[in-house]
Amino acid sequence: MNGIAGVGAYVPRLYLPAEAYREAWGKGGAAGVERVAVPDADEDTLTMATEAGWRALAAADVDPSHIEHLAFATTTPPADEEETTVRLASLLGIPETVPTRQYGGGTRCGAVALAATLDVVGPALVVVADSPEGRPESDEGAGAGAGAAAFVLTADAPLSVESTGEYGTTFPGTRFRRRGHSETESIGITQYERDAYTSAVEGAVTALDAEISDVDAVALTSPDGKLPYRSARAINVSTEQIAAGTVVSQTGDAGAAGPFLGLASALDDGATSALLVGYGGGAGATALLLSASDDVPTRAVLDGDTELSYAEALRRRGTITGEEPEGGGAYVSVPTWRQTIPQRHRLVAGRCLDCETLAFPPEGACANCGSLDGYDTTTLPGDGTVEAATRIGQGGAPPEFVEQQQRAGSFAVAIVAFDGPDGDESVSVPAQVVKSPAGTPAIGDRVRAVPRRIYEQEGVVRYGFKVVPTAADR
Repeated sequence: MNGIAGVGAYVPRLYLPAEAYREAWGKGGAAGVERVAVPDADEDTLTMATEAGWRALAAADVDPSHIEHLAFATTTPPADEEETTVRLASLLGIPETVPTRQYGGGTRCGAVALAATLDVVGPALVVVADSPEGRPESDEGAGAGAGAAAFVLTADAPLSVESTGEYGTTFPGTRFRRRGHSETESIGITQYERDAYTSAVEGAVTALDAEISDVDAVALTSPDGKLPYRSARAINVSTEQIAAGTVVSQTGDAGAAGPFLGLASALDDGATSALLVGYGGGAGATALLLSASDDVPTRAVLDGDTELSYAEALRRRGTITGEEPEGGGAYVSVPTWRQTIPQRHRLVAGRCLDCETLAFPPEGACANCGSLDGYDTTTLPGDGTVEAATRIGQGGAPPEFVEQQQRAGSFAVAIVAFDGPDGDESVSVPAQVVKSPAGTPAIGDRVRAVPRRIYEQEGVVRYGFKVVPTAADR
């Protein structure tokens, strides 16, 4: 059976304080939540999953080309019907022949994905990402957060799964999303929801048939900051143990990713044993008991650093935007875009067969020697230096970027000299700059490529790289 060899976690840098919600609506908001993570206009569960996946692979020191199985769990995929896991594999650089599995349907899907991958042969990667929504005036909307966590599984890992338990009991009306809707809701009967949660969690923990009272941390699905603690007596753990594996007060309700963010935080703080329980409304739960024989390599980014006002948060989420722009902009068909996916997803450049000069993209005649003999494929590490930069303000964005500008404001673009694989050469590439506290980069600043939504046309999201100043990297 596989264990966990490396952990990665990612939470968006933007956040909305609970106080801003209370000021806007004149009511309390989500219980026990101090602030919620807010994805930027160019972030979604796929880009967050990629960020977490990179961190887990780096923590475990596993090359993505060595991964032999990829599982992705989310209740909020970018599209209701599409093979999102295939796109995730492409962004991470995992081979096309690797089996991929996608899990969803309820917020325990991450725990189900992890349990189902334990017996897979070879290094595996499990990624869980979520970004639930709710009506702005609802408790679900007040507490809606976001985040992603990833786990590299190998046979000789320091963190073992000692036991798993499953339980399901019918509680219709607790945490559901209607067909064709984007907003999570419930029937709002508080005691009924508490009974559903406690019954399912207790049942899954009992099914473990193991002693859990002395674990360092308990990581539970956390729709708000109080519900996890209400199960403490039922499963015979302390509130201190639950606090050690709970980050909902700082991230908000991260859906399926919530307990995994809590586990990543606990491991980063030195926990050597943990109970993880994924809960899904309806109601069902999956429990896993984990024990470490050594330090578990963890790379976790769990704190935002950029505060938003309530209006700014609504804009970032796309709740309020302007009218659709007229005109088609720089139309690029999906088949044409697909031809450049290696460059956009993984910074695949070319090396001239005659003079060995780098080219990006690797097409046409070599800019150095004029040769038409072609290129050898080479992947850029993703770090570079700004050669030129400017800012595109209101009215200056091409039509395909107007929605992003409406939601996030003006943005910077730069010419970046990306480092070559050997570090002694570079190739210049234009790139959009991710909004960050560092602002518009100056000439000479170092930047790093990150995955983001580029724009959407024909209902299809185009993904690719942007850059973030290294000074603002997390």
